[in-house]
Amino acid sequence: MKNSRIYEAAVIAFGIIVLGLCIRWGIDDFANKDRKVTVKGLAEQEVEADKVTWPVSFKEMGDDLPELYDRIARKQQEIKSFLLQNGVKASEIETNAPKVVDMNADQYSVNKQPYRYNITSTLTVTSRNVKLVRSIIARQGELLKKGIAIVVGDYDSQILYEYVSFQSMKPKMMEEAIKNAETTAKQFAENSHSKINKIVSADQGQFSIENRDQNTPHIKKVRVVTTVTYSLKN
Repeated sequence: MKNSRIYEAAVIAFGIIVLGLCIRWGIDDFANKDRKVTVKGLAEQEVEADKVTWPVSFKEMGDDLPELYDRIARKQQEIKSFLLQNGVKASEIETNAPKVVDMNADQYSVNKQPYRYNITSTLTVTSRNVKLVRSIIARQGELLKKGIAIVVGDYDSQILYEYVSFQSMKPKMMEEAIKNAETTAKQFAENSHSKINKIVSADQGQFSIENRDQNTPHIKKVRVVTTVTYSLKN
């Protein structure tokens, strides 16, 4: 009987202690529930583009459409041969429909045009072998020897470089961004005489891919910014 009472007293005492701790923890949580810090983490990396789209355009002008068609077909074949001989695959070359402008159709023009038709022909090279295509672009002047002047600078003839493999680097960059966010949060907590506790919320990060600069569009800057909110404790 005596042992039973001692056991019951011990259980009650233990329950009181646990209850006290729960109350303490609850008070601490309540006191600290609004103590948060929201920081941004940044990660950047430079990579080379892994896809290039190169519109190879040239213009022909004249009055005789059949004759213009023959000239265009001949020059298209010359360009294709040039590309294939330099390592571009046939599957990477697409011939687009020519754009024909009838200069006489502009009823508001007061200037007499020397030719009636202005035709733009474009062959588009799309390749994952960026280094090869860039080396060919640097040598496109060789086509001038064959009487083919490639259009450069027009809006429709801009060379496009892309980085399409960034999905594989996303996890590592997110890890780095969150690590940088944690470093910033720790510094903030230290300045406020606190410690970071746990993550309250975090987003998946906003990724962006931009040219490093206007002179090297084949070099891309991959950037991710993530926002993380931490709770603070004493």
